[in-house]
Amino acid sequence: MINYKKELNDDGLADIAIDPDILAKELAVDFEVDPLEEIDKDGFSKDNLDISSECDQALEYLKGDKDQRIQGLKIFCEYRDKRSFPLLLPLLDQSCPVERMSAVYALGRNPCPDAVSKLVSLLESDDNAYVRRATAWSLANYDNQIVLRPLIQALQNDVSSVRLWASSSLAEIGSISNDNAQLASEQLLISLKIDNEPVVRSNCIWSLCRLYQMLSNKLQELFIDECTKIALFDSEPSVMEEAKTALDSMGMKGFYK
Repeated sequence: MINYKKELNDDGLADIAIDPDILAKELAVDFEVDPLEEIDKDGFSKDNLDISSECDQALEYLKGDKDQRIQGLKIFCEYRDKRSFPLLLPLLDQSCPVERMSAVYALGRNPCPDAVSKLVSLLESDDNAYVRRATAWSLANYDNQIVLRPLIQALQNDVSSVRLWASSSLAEIGSISNDNAQLASEQLLISLKIDNEPVVRSNCIWSLCRLYQMLSNKLQELFIDECTKIALFDSEPSVMEEAKTALDSMGMKGFYK
């Protein structure tokens, strides 16, 4: 899988349905790096005692003012602690988009069953694309059936940065059941054909590979056919290479020679 985080960081802010200059400055103040880069670190150097102490402090931060809450949210973007649930949930309603986005990321690292309906609502209707992008990522960590169709709709209709993470999350939610896999893959195949962003199309290929063994024979054949066409004729080199990698992984090396 290619480095989609780098691609996402490079994605033009003009594609985001907000004032990009104002929010970019606000984000730069509150986050020195993309929160997703921190969340995806699975190994931590601190021992359990240090982590417990830091989480204790973060819980107190979440009860404080905005700046303190942001500090607490950064910690829960990195560490898991169920004690954070009742303090994280109300922050999804904050007026500040940075705070809402941070709470969404924290609830992706700390999946809370009571958060799923609100997260779906944010994905569907929040007016800030950064928040919707965070939500598309976080919902991959929730195995609730209600998240499937909102992710499909996000892949169909949202801005490119949200579509990118919706396509990734559909691989996770699709793997819950065969029915989910079919529904997710049908949209992933459509987006692979029509999306105008190469990185989204590449990610659709990656997600379809993740779901391949669960697909019906018909969908498997359609995916192989589409990958073969892309490997032979696509105008985007990155998508072409991803299709070749997919064919190789499915034991069809040489189909595109």
